[in-house]
Amino acid sequence: MAEHVLEVSAIETSYGLSQVLFGVSLAIAPGEMVTLMGRNGMGKTTTVRSIMGLTLARAGAIRFDGEDIRGLPSYKIAKLGIGLVPEGRQIFPNLTVRENLTATAVKRAGADWTLDAVYELFPRLAERAASMGNQLSGGEQQMLAIGRALMTNPRLLILDEATEGLAPLIRAEIWRCLKRLKASGLAILVIDKNVDTLIRSADRHFLIERGRVVWSGASRDLAAAKDIQHRYLGV
Repeated sequence: MAEHVLEVSAIETSYGLSQVLFGVSLAIAPGEMVTLMGRNGMGKTTTVRSIMGLTLARAGAIRFDGEDIRGLPSYKIAKLGIGLVPEGRQIFPNLTVRENLTATAVKRAGADWTLDAVYELFPRLAERAASMGNQLSGGEQQMLAIGRALMTNPRLLILDEATEGLAPLIRAEIWRCLKRLKASGLAILVIDKNVDTLIRSADRHFLIERGRVVWSGASRDLAAAKDIQHRYLGV
């Protein structure tokens, strides 16, 4: 088995003639939470889209469990075991909570995520099981988006803007659940703007500036590097 669940090596991605990523590299091991941080417009979401095959990386390698997945269609990448919680959640507004969770569910050998397991992780979803997606609050929609991704029984969970726009109590609930998922052995790549929470919760960090990784290191190193935080994260 590969040492890393995900290895991104020197990828370059463009939108038409406009190049956005310039040799981005990162890696995530099983049971590790890794962050991708940077100001708006620096290439974080494009990195996620490149990993998921939604935007083709024109150079470099993207390996999942040692298999090069660059160039595969996004549905095949998802089937391999990568669950995405996209920016904006993108739940189905005209399906119930239960239908949202089961619509894209995948059964795998030895997989643990079922409706009951998701409801145990997010009890509020069990209470709203018959509610339509567009009847949920922002926090409930984010829980639903995470639960939907978990129902694919992934080995890697990617969250783009994990707690954006959520109330503090809901943010705390999301982070509690992510720490629990990490402790279960799930690999997690997370994008978020709450730097202090990310430093407390994650193992390692990759900071991106204008499509390039400009700093990487462990939480203790980033916590001590106040100049780096100020220069690249504006905090």
